[in-house]
Amino acid sequence: MNLQNTFATVNKASRSMPLLTEKKINRTLEDLAKLTWESIPAILEANQKDLERMDPNDPKFDRLKLTEERIEAIAEDILNVVKLPSPLGRTLSEKTLENGLSLTKTSVPLGVIGIIYEARPNVTFDVFSLCLKSGNALVLKGGSDAHDSNTAIVKLIHQVLKKNGIDPNVVALLPPDREATAEMLQAVDYIDIIIPRGSQGLINFVRDNSKVPVIETGAGIVHTYLDKSGDNQKAANIITNAKTRRVSVCNALDCLVIHQDKISQLPEIAKLLGEKKVKVYADELAYQTLKGHYPADLLMPAEEAHFGTEFLAMTMSIKTVPDMESALEHIAKHSSKHSEAIVAEDEQAIDLFLKSVDAAAVYANTSTAFTDGAQFGLGAEIGISTQKLHARGPMALEELTSYKWIVRGNGQIRD
Repeated sequence: MNLQNTFATVNKASRSMPLLTEKKINRTLEDLAKLTWESIPAILEANQKDLERMDPNDPKFDRLKLTEERIEAIAEDILNVVKLPSPLGRTLSEKTLENGLSLTKTSVPLGVIGIIYEARPNVTFDVFSLCLKSGNALVLKGGSDAHDSNTAIVKLIHQVLKKNGIDPNVVALLPPDREATAEMLQAVDYIDIIIPRGSQGLINFVRDNSKVPVIETGAGIVHTYLDKSGDNQKAANIITNAKTRRVSVCNALDCLVIHQDKISQLPEIAKLLGEKKVKVYADELAYQTLKGHYPADLLMPAEEAHFGTEFLAMTMSIKTVPDMESALEHIAKHSSKHSEAIVAEDEQAIDLFLKSVDAAAVYANTSTAFTDGAQFGLGAEIGISTQKLHARGPMALEELTSYKWIVRGNGQIRD
């Protein structure tokens, strides 16, 4: 397989992107939202073909599944992006030097963004709307699990691009095979940034094999620490929401870290989890405390492998710690630096946690389920960056831009 022509075509088309007016971009996105609503039956038909190839017990099944409600929400997210101001052409700083040169630092697109993702067809909509609004061309490499869904969605995207006089080559969907991934990771002359979205294994593979710069996103090994000062009712609601709202997403809770002074209250705190059929792998103290107070078929002794695991299922672990320092050490050892939370009433404990924990989003007395571009008021998101270079946290419009220096003179030369 040789995809060089595809990459070159997208790269060439990307040069026209900074010239698009905000009005044309917004009109195109509005047309896509409208066409998406009108095409719900066709999208669901394509998605059903993908679902029929996957085991319903696979943790990725829920991510793959589209419903009428989910597609309607996707269309609303596209319209939310329309409402946001353009991130392009903003003056970030300006000054005039003593020699008369005028310097302006202005925001510009990244260029061509490559997205490698697994069974999440909603990503196709999200990244396109964000990339178009931020003036970026797009190379999509979805997994075979979602290929029929992605193909149907990209067909809609190309349709609205043509309707609005935009080169449809600014978006390309690659074949779902591994050979396409390998070629994409070597496309240094054509792709500016690659963003993998999916499992830790996928992210590690892309990071280790790509010659194109990579922004890591997606994998979430998420903890909530219940401090000895924590309110039990708050804790029960927050932990249950973070774990069970939607188990297949990267902001879902994986491990409850609990102060030993709260351990006697764990059965009360975990009651909602039991009602929602959450399987719990508990360390020795937590296991003995929950035994007889939690559904026996859902309570298992924890092994070391259960800590530092992204479960993506109705499953979590519980770790008991003697103090805050131990909690911070456990999180530092096992965190993927995505989202971490504390439940506490002690303001000093909250302040220490928020300052000490190294993660893209750190919460006090609320659910980690809020780590999301739309929830942060950013419209959609292209992913949750867990690294520190360029961008961190939900990557929305601003994070999909770089900048350049514009220098104006009047004949100056340098000595």
